[in-house]
Amino acid sequence: MSKNIVLTGDRPTGKLHLGHYIGSLKNRLKLQDEYSQYIMIADIQALTDNYANPELVKKNVLEVALDYLAVGIDPKKSTIFVQSLVPEIAELTVLFLNLVTLNRLKRNPTVKTEIKQKNFGESIPAGFLVYPVSQAADIMIVKANLVPVGEDQLPMIEQTNEITRSFNRIYKTNLFPEAKALVPKMARLSGIDGLNKMSKSLNNAIYLSDTEDDLLKKVMKMYTDPGHIKVEDPGKIEGNTVFEYLDLFGEDQAKILDLKNNYKQGGLGDVKVKKYLFEELNSYLTPIRARRLELSKDLNYVWDVVKSGTNQVQNIAANTISEVRSAIGINYF
Repeated sequence: MSKNIVLTGDRPTGKLHLGHYIGSLKNRLKLQDEYSQYIMIADIQALTDNYANPELVKKNVLEVALDYLAVGIDPKKSTIFVQSLVPEIAELTVLFLNLVTLNRLKRNPTVKTEIKQKNFGESIPAGFLVYPVSQAADIMIVKANLVPVGEDQLPMIEQTNEITRSFNRIYKTNLFPEAKALVPKMARLSGIDGLNKMSKSLNNAIYLSDTEDDLLKKVMKMYTDPGHIKVEDPGKIEGNTVFEYLDLFGEDQAKILDLKNNYKQGGLGDVKVKKYLFEELNSYLTPIRARRLELSKDLNYVWDVVKSGTNQVQNIAANTISEVRSAIGINYF
């Protein structure tokens, strides 16, 4: 096992979808065989814009844990934990807040984009604004030096390193490592609307736990080529969501190439292509769906996995905070 420590995580605001799988879960399955991997269920961060609906967050902690285990995350290889149950993260966040200015937080490109998307205007929750500092604490509580993220999250890793460099310099220590971003080749999956990346809030997602009926309905709604009105009309592959998904999830790439050629020449209807995609996606999701159903019959096991992982991180976090207090000089007793 490598000494490299990986931290990943998801905000429990809903069940996980295919976009999560392509962007992170698929990579985590590989990473858990190569590194010491910690997977955080980021419920505190989810509350920054769901503070008025805590029941949603609480409910989905379990849903996210079920999805992790269903796709093949092995609790013997990866440590799953709940953010709010490790109070040392909050303490480290407060200490890190002293090392970053308000103007620097406002300039963070990722934060600026998300503030605009959520239409906060002037009513930005302070907890949301300091999200990059909270994330730095998440990463450094286990001293992770590898963090899988999409390209849009690179400014967050940059800010993490700014904070920890300041800490190490001011307190004359090498306590915290440099965090390196691991950007997957495919970090973004279009939603079924073809306009935005897959997202629960945009109602354009296919979930790992969707039933066959739900999956079929969503596939049949998928965006293709608006100019491909009749079967005999030539169609475009570029920007066609159905073919984007086939490239990622289709098993027979030779057949998919034939479908593309026929579609471009004319003579192949959208319905036929969508039905083929449904078969491929359903084949892909069936074992995940089955494992999830089986796991849902023994929720005590799922909670035991999360509790065990959280206990492990609590011990690590206590040691990290002890070192932090010693470096700062506030270990009074």
